[in-house]
Amino acid sequence: MSTINTLLAPGAVELDGRADDWREAIRLAGRLLERSGDATRDYTDTMVQSVEDNGPYIVVAPGFAFAHARPSEAVKRTALSWVRLAQPVEFGHKSNDPVDLVVALAARDSSEHLAAMKELAGLLGKPATRSALDSISTEEELREVLRTAGKKKSASTKQAAAAPRSSRTEKRSDSVPSKGKILTVCGNGLGTSLFLKNTLEQVLDAWGWGPYLDVEATDTISAKGRAKEADFLLTSGEIAATLGDVGVPVHVIEDFTNMSEIDGALRELYDV
Repeated sequence: MSTINTLLAPGAVELDGRADDWREAIRLAGRLLERSGDATRDYTDTMVQSVEDNGPYIVVAPGFAFAHARPSEAVKRTALSWVRLAQPVEFGHKSNDPVDLVVALAARDSSEHLAAMKELAGLLGKPATRSALDSISTEEELREVLRTAGKKKSASTKQAAAAPRSSRTEKRSDSVPSKGKILTVCGNGLGTSLFLKNTLEQVLDAWGWGPYLDVEATDTISAKGRAKEADFLLTSGEIAATLGDVGVPVHVIEDFTNMSEIDGALRELYDV
């Protein structure tokens, strides 16, 4: 059964949403969680404040924003809401704007929603599924797409399935020696960083490197303190700017659902 369908609150779907700007788009998604009784107005306000504080890091793929905030008493039950906008809005992201799909997460803790995040990252990385999501007209059709799309193997997975082979006999002097860990980073450590973690793990598994590298999703504060434990950090441009120099490479990923982009980043960072 689709984990997203389980967490998607009944009625928390708007497929013809109207918003003048990104704040209204997030508030629209937040009101659906409020109406379902899964979160309060305070949680919606915090989702907006998170973008005001950190920039549009929640815009993790072209046209898609994943609104969320830290677990708090404002969350009554872990749940998702789904908003497709009639007219896209600008969040201020340099490559993924404009946004016409906003999914909001209210999580009671940092682990309850992990399966749904993995599923959602996989679905949005499939062009055919994204096209289907753009054409649905009812909540029932949405749930059917979510049920069936996860069973199909992604073409991008096939493209990334070949393990890296290097023709070089010597490594570059700036290549990364492995400590066996990679950190994916976002403002809260439980939303966008999980999207990036899930896609990264798909690439590593396709390479056959999954058993040898530990991938951890974390927040900016923890990342600053733990950066030197890792080979490098993967994150958004907005979060990279707040991290500054942490003593290891910080690589910016534009599309958190794009296996080819992450594949290329790994090849560059590991010089393979």
